[in-house]
Amino acid sequence: MRDQRRQTSVRRPLRDRHRGGLTTWDRIMDMRTDIMHHAIKAARAGLKNGESPFGAAIATLDGRLIVASHNTVRSRTDATAHAEINTIREACRLLGTIDLSGHVMATTCEPCPMCASAIHWANLDAVSYGACIADADAAGFRELAIACETVFAAGGGRIRIEANVLTEDCRALFDEWRRGPNAMPY
Repeated sequence: MRDQRRQTSVRRPLRDRHRGGLTTWDRIMDMRTDIMHHAIKAARAGLKNGESPFGAAIATLDGRLIVASHNTVRSRTDATAHAEINTIREACRLLGTIDLSGHVMATTCEPCPMCASAIHWANLDAVSYGACIADADAAGFRELAIACETVFAAGGGRIRIEANVLTEDCRALFDEWRRGPNAMPY
């Protein structure tokens, strides 16, 4: 399955402003690895706390980090406490709004259908991810094989997607988790 990776990007206009000759999407592409490093760091913090190997981060379109978080499914005994959901909740709280237009998310693994729906409803402009759903499935997680692209398309396809950002670093989180004492998939 790993050989069938998607290089996906829903090509919809993402604010046609120009600064220094770069579109907003060009600037997002330049900073996506920086944001992903925050998501990876959050996932590692979660691993140290006995959580699963998922992290997410939200930043402004100009790259200012708003929040990074990890899964807290086990510690909260909450099946919905995925990294993306936790990050959206905290960003909304910090910004005092449920509309996260003008913000982007990086997540260590492709968003599941629940998280992709939350990303849609929060109006994030773009999402980049490292590992894919098949990687989580291979690690033992009960995944629904519904690509985030499919969920976003059902919502009108406005959200830009960038797959395979720091993929090997994100996949390595699954290996770190498997070697640890709390490797219990759900």
